[in-house]
Amino acid sequence: MSTYEARLAALRVQLKKDQLDGFVVPICDEHMSEYVGDYAQRLGWLTGFGGSAGSAVVLSEEAAIFTDGRYTLQVREQVDGNNWQYVGVPETSISDWLKDHAPVGARIGYDAWVHTKGWVESATKALKAKGAELVAVQSNPIDAVWADQPSKSDAQLMVHEDRYAGQSSAEKRAVVAEWLTANNLDSTVISALDSVAWLLNIRGQDVSNTPVALSFVLAHADGTADLFVAPEKVSDEVRAHLGNAVRLRTPQEFVPELKAMNGKRIAVDPDRAVSAIFGALADAGATIIETRDPTILPKAVKNHVEQSGHRAAQARDGAALSRFLHWMNETAHKGGLDELSAAARLKAFRQDTGMLKDLSFDTISATGPNGAHCHYKVDEASNRAIEPNSIYLVDSGGQYLDGTTDVTRTIWVGPEQPTAEMKDRFTRVLKGHIALAMAVFPEGTRGAQLDTLARASLWQAGLDYAHGTGHGVGSFLAVHEGPQRIAKFSGGQAGADEPLQAGMFLSNEPGYYKTGEYGIRIENLVLVEEREIAGAEGRYFGFETLTFAPIDKTLVDVTLLSGEELRWWNDYHAMVLSIVGPQLDGDALAWATEACAPLS
Repeated sequence: MSTYEARLAALRVQLKKDQLDGFVVPICDEHMSEYVGDYAQRLGWLTGFGGSAGSAVVLSEEAAIFTDGRYTLQVREQVDGNNWQYVGVPETSISDWLKDHAPVGARIGYDAWVHTKGWVESATKALKAKGAELVAVQSNPIDAVWADQPSKSDAQLMVHEDRYAGQSSAEKRAVVAEWLTANNLDSTVISALDSVAWLLNIRGQDVSNTPVALSFVLAHADGTADLFVAPEKVSDEVRAHLGNAVRLRTPQEFVPELKAMNGKRIAVDPDRAVSAIFGALADAGATIIETRDPTILPKAVKNHVEQSGHRAAQARDGAALSRFLHWMNETAHKGGLDELSAAARLKAFRQDTGMLKDLSFDTISATGPNGAHCHYKVDEASNRAIEPNSIYLVDSGGQYLDGTTDVTRTIWVGPEQPTAEMKDRFTRVLKGHIALAMAVFPEGTRGAQLDTLARASLWQAGLDYAHGTGHGVGSFLAVHEGPQRIAKFSGGQAGADEPLQAGMFLSNEPGYYKTGEYGIRIENLVLVEEREIAGAEGRYFGFETLTFAPIDKTLVDVTLLSGEELRWWNDYHAMVLSIVGPQLDGDALAWATEACAPLS
């Protein structure tokens, strides 16, 4: 019996002890985070799946794992199909699957601290139709069988200085207080970790790649707040920074405080707060107003200090990436490199800046067929040699005090030339990237309305990609940040209906993936900016490109590019050389000069 088969068997034994006929296991923590601490990696521990999004359902006789199109290949390689059914979402939801598979009269368990209220309502309705019941557990049964489950991090909080934030915590709390007062609310629950960090101008080290701390906040209409965080994580410096208006409370006090809200009007974000929070407030007799976390939009619309800091971080990061690309150009075709060693070398170039705090996510270092996994994560088992005459994709980023970066480059490892098909696919992705970079659009435009621009050239050849085109990015915070998004389905992907506003960061990352052979993606970050157009009727916006590093011209079929697209390429690479060139010298500068030479 394999390790994961044994874990599945142990969970089933525990479920029987708990008088449950099934259990639902998401990748999630108490804050609805995208990336979670090691203690909350329950799905990975149970199944072996290493992706950042997915869920599972375990019944007494069958089990299923649910992933979206980004992980179609990965889940089949990492999770044993003899024990697990592979189910694609959103085509099939967990609720729909339970309705079809749960036995009549079954008791299906869930942990109210890792699911939204909306999911609980949907699953309850689906199971009721089957004559089954959804049951909130007192303690997570996986924790009972996970013998070496990691503890929660005890890392110290850090002050995020106003010179990077551009606005004090007191000013931010005042904005929230004004919103609460205007809406006749007493308080709001801030449960998303990056919202807590943004509101209080603090950062943490509790989650890999994202500088946040495990904590909750209750923000009040008088401008004060309660921060629920482990006392050992708070230094005298942080105490002084927070001041008297922010009361420090232990995590154990959070639920009792919610249950003391009788008669209060409390705002809670149904997309970012777990079901347990709603349950505690309902038990208290509080009036719950379901509305979006009031920090979400102010956090997404970056102020001038954050914008300036991000440009500085991008320039620094672009030079580090350019050094890496030069190094790859000099060494990769000789053989001897693999995905892990390449990722380590790129991290070293970023560390050489002396300002890197962390990577912004685990580097996607993928060669050949591994590149066809949109969100591939290299490890010792999957590590592949970077062979001559192959495509190598690297998606990576850094966390700096002044900004968070995210950039993808796809390069050809010679010495021979890429195939005509590879050049065609790369150039179609490039055309989509350029179309989005050059877009001009009226106020009120949603990301879903722009998504077609990035896909049009691929669609003309009967091709597409199974991920969104653009996501928001934080300021020394989460590399994936809402509410804005550029995505295919206006109603099917969160954020695609959010109007884009000046000051928002987004990624521009179309791609193409050929199963079993290679993957292509070109990603820069962009800033939504207002555009002055003579005679314009209303406000118009466009994108300022923020990421600067050479794009591999070896993979470009110039005959597919229009004159306007060629001008974009040449103008972009002139900017790359002007920003990155002064930070390079010697062979690296000579390589960059050639890499940035105009196409014709």
